[in-house]
Amino acid sequence: MSVKTRSDGRGRLGSVLSGLAVAVGCVLFLGGFALGAVLYQPFTVPSDSMTPTLAVGSKVLAERIDGSDVRRGDVVVFRDPLWGDVTMVKRVVGVGGDTVTGADDGRLLVNGKPVEEPYLPKGQPASNYAFSTTLPPGKLFLLGDERRNSVDSRAHLQDSGHGAVPVSAVVGRVDAVAWPSPAVLERPAGFAALPGGVSAPGPVVPLFSAIVAGCVLILAGAAYGPLARLGARKPAPAAGKARDGAGV
Repeated sequence: MSVKTRSDGRGRLGSVLSGLAVAVGCVLFLGGFALGAVLYQPFTVPSDSMTPTLAVGSKVLAERIDGSDVRRGDVVVFRDPLWGDVTMVKRVVGVGGDTVTGADDGRLLVNGKPVEEPYLPKGQPASNYAFSTTLPPGKLFLLGDERRNSVDSRAHLQDSGHGAVPVSAVVGRVDAVAWPSPAVLERPAGFAALPGGVSAPGPVVPLFSAIVAGCVLILAGAAYGPLARLGARKPAPAAGKARDGAGV
């Protein structure tokens, strides 16, 4: 009787723990998805102007932020009527008050300081032609990472905004690639020494971890019942063996 009691106790404890695992897993899974839907918006990269960082057709997750929170080096999704009023993805290289220069030697200078841009295609200059502009307050200077094939702020230098777009045009900051090769975008260190530094990473990694952990807990908790019942089905000893044992 004592063995049965202990067995029943273990069974009840296992059931409680499996139910708890499923409950916690549901909270993590659903909570991660719900919070992710509030904080992030998916977009499709419309052109190859951001290669090799973002391939055309890639599905990205952009954190919903206010344009005033954008920092140099951020990859942003924006929409500006002067640029065709279509959703575009570019990298911020200058903010209001900056003087952005494409030097004759192919380097990018911000306020006279050269910026290292390791995300550019190998061997490609920061600009294939020289330019210089000073941005009004509340504006952003945007360039594609594929500078030879990007229609960006350089093509709009004659506009009243000095080639820039207003911060209000920004609808999100790209934090991660969801498809075809999932990856988190790193903040470029080349802009870190400039005033304001670079932006902090968004919560995409913790949210993804919560969703994965939730899936694991739900599956583990759901699997406990069938596995426990399978383990409880012990074959009865054969009658012949039982008699032989009794005789000995």
